[in-house]
Amino acid sequence: QVQLVESGGGLVQPGGSLRLSCVAPRIIFSTYVMGWYRQNPGNQRELVAHIFSGGSTNYAGSVKGRFTISRDNAKNTVYLQMDSLKPEDTAVYYCHAERSVRTYWGQGTQVTVSS
Repeated sequence: QVQLVESGGGLVQPGGSLRLSCVAPRIIFSTYVMGWYRQNPGNQRELVAHIFSGGSTNYAGSVKGRFTISRDNAKNTVYLQMDSLKPEDTAVYYCHAERSVRTYWGQGTQVTVSS
């Protein structure tokens, strides 16, 4: 079975930082577009960031300038560095792998931004 494993979520105050990690199987990490989505209760899952094989990235407008997606090829791991966190960033964050119409999802990690 394909397994994406997220970690790094937690409770943080507004203005704080967290770094999320996602470990993917080698065959998935090396050939799929990797990224992060997030979802609040009652809302659709939304794209946060993507990183492509060539290193280019895409960010949602709401996080651009505050979040940074990166990868470590030796560890088959993608990261999401989240700085200047806002209460609106509170959500379950999901690791995502995509190639064409085939996608895989992690189980999610909770990020809560609150005083």
